[in-house]
Amino acid sequence: MPDDLKPADAVPAEKIRCDACPVMCYIADGKSGACDRYANHAGELVRLDPLTVIQSGAQAVAFLDQGENAQDWDGDVIQGSRTFVTAVGAGTTYPDYKPAPFIVSQEVEGVDMVTVVTEGIFSYCGVKVKLDTDRHIGEERAIVRVDGEAIGHVMTSEYGSKMLSLGGVEHLTGGSKKEGRVTCDALLRLCNRAAVEMSVDDGVTMVVQAGHAPVINGVTEKLMRVGCGSATIGMFAKQWHGHVDEVVVVDDHITGILSEHEAGRGLDMTPSGIRVNGRRSTPGRYFQVADPGTGWGGTDVQDPLSILKPADAKKAWPGLRLLMISTTGEQWAYYVLDDALVPQPAEITPPLLAVAERIAENCEPSLCSVLFMGGAGGSLRAGVTENPVRLTRSVKDALTYVSCGGAEAYVWPGGGITVMVDVMDMPTNSFGYVPTPALVAPIEFTLRREDYGALGGHVNHIQPVETVIRKDNRRVAPNASQPDPQDSRNYRWTRGKP
Repeated sequence: MPDDLKPADAVPAEKIRCDACPVMCYIADGKSGACDRYANHAGELVRLDPLTVIQSGAQAVAFLDQGENAQDWDGDVIQGSRTFVTAVGAGTTYPDYKPAPFIVSQEVEGVDMVTVVTEGIFSYCGVKVKLDTDRHIGEERAIVRVDGEAIGHVMTSEYGSKMLSLGGVEHLTGGSKKEGRVTCDALLRLCNRAAVEMSVDDGVTMVVQAGHAPVINGVTEKLMRVGCGSATIGMFAKQWHGHVDEVVVVDDHITGILSEHEAGRGLDMTPSGIRVNGRRSTPGRYFQVADPGTGWGGTDVQDPLSILKPADAKKAWPGLRLLMISTTGEQWAYYVLDDALVPQPAEITPPLLAVAERIAENCEPSLCSVLFMGGAGGSLRAGVTENPVRLTRSVKDALTYVSCGGAEAYVWPGGGITVMVDVMDMPTNSFGYVPTPALVAPIEFTLRREDYGALGGHVNHIQPVETVIRKDNRRVAPNASQPDPQDSRNYRWTRGKP
């Protein structure tokens, strides 16, 4: 009923029911639902977060920024380029049969493109965390906890990094109510780039925040190693040659010894007789020289001499110059062998110090990387088409491009639409939650209008992009590192295939 026809004494119902997720909150006037994303404004259900659009060709303006230097948008949705409507702030399709909140079209390079925009309720989701550090954080498969609740585990390490797998339906819904709530809260904060303190069983306590260095046992990491001990030997052998008789690069994985290593042999270095504990792999490469830890090179070593065996008296000599160094160049110690062939501390020479600094220079800053991962089923696909399997096939056939908040999403091979995206590539605060518990994450499907019709899409709900844009939208600038979701090069039909 138009406002001018409503009775003057009409009053809104005391509570309204929100159907944006399975919780189905009853919300009183002036209050928000359990997720803080929807509210009752005078009897009307409203979305509290602004719809976020990527506005290329224009300076980005913060949502409702009325500051002195704010740019007042005049309503021109193109401003020299085009707009991409993200799903951040768009709302959801729950219950499943409803079309996506926004299905918009615009012409791009002479092609009529459609983007289907929705926030998905992801019960099947989690994050993969990469920590650039050599420090031992805990054994593989060790449980990761927040507030005492299990939220994931330590995964197989990768080169110079420790890996975590957090979340997943088993933790969100398969454990206690508290475990699910804590897991959902931790995932939400991680995905929205907030800091989360967590502990590893029989391991460390750490603070993880996307785009920041990990803090392990209260110590902020600085550098990611340049390589394993053997790789470090290979990279810097020539720079050490002539300035030292032996170099030992301490590393939890592969400790290197210069004169024994192929790099040292190639430089005709004299075997030094310096020997290390551990299991010899190939010449100059040793495994298991010490236990894992937070000391030198990811070992538990605090005194580097503790990994050495007595020098071989048949090969070593008094005055032998020995450098011991870590894989980041942050720890080093210089020694000279005395008459008993025992290493004695000595003042490091400028050329050796310069190489230590160069190793550190070649190490990248230590960071935490958080990748959201979720399975797009249920309401996501039904919000796009009445025949959901066709959307899956269209994605696999590179006819439909998947993005999350405008950021490129990696779609895993195999069945279904399992996506993974770096949260640092997405607009800030892209994620929400519902207390089922589940994360709410943006996802967009972009394709040609003719392909959208062919997969049985909700073509009657397509609207031109300019009808969606409002003055109070939150606008963000394009991420220069990300491909344009509407670029024809993303699609199979530009490669000579139908």
